Amino acid sequence: MTSLPGSDPTPVRLDLDPHFRPCEPVEGDELYPNGIFEFNISRLLAHIGAEGRFRVELVPLDGIPDACHSAGLNEPAVVAADLKRPVILAEIAPSRYNLIDGHHRVAKARREGVPSLPAYRIRCPEHVAFFTSTQAYEAYIEYWNSKVDDASADPPRRRRTRGNSRGLRCCANPAAPLDGPGR
Repeated sequence: MTSLPGSDPTPVRLDLDPHFRPCEPVEGDELYPNGIFEFNISRLLAHIGAEGRFRVELVPLDGIPDACHSAGLNEPAVVAADLKRPVILAEIAPSRYNLIDGHHRVAKARREGVPSLPAYRIRCPEHVAFFTSTQAYEAYIEYWNSKVDDASADPPRRRRTRGNSRGLRCCANPAAPLDGPGR
């Protein structure tokens, strides 16, 4: 999948957190698998709502990867999609964002000729706490650091990903009620 470019500060390498706890799904959680990098969307949405510091921005639709041809789209969900609800773009590589929530909304917007959609851009390492497995977390740290190394000739700086120590408590209360599905 192609990524949406962003304009972020200079990326830094990440350290593996030996105390990382995956954001394991509970029944009813919506997940987004992106290869090995599976995100718990339900917990990420709860975090976005609880934090109150994520701002919504309008993102041009032509810059979001095409979701209309995805075999996983449910036609009734496309028709019912709420275009006022922000999609989620996660920084998968330095300054590169992938759509991880809102494929049905993007498909509907494309069909209706809507030029842009509201979106949350979740920078790295903010979204790291929402990986559903330690294997995904470790693979992502390796992937991210390789992309930082490729993009930077300067000596790398380090940034910790101690999700739970930074207030990212996506799984602290997995039974907490969430708003409807992430379509």
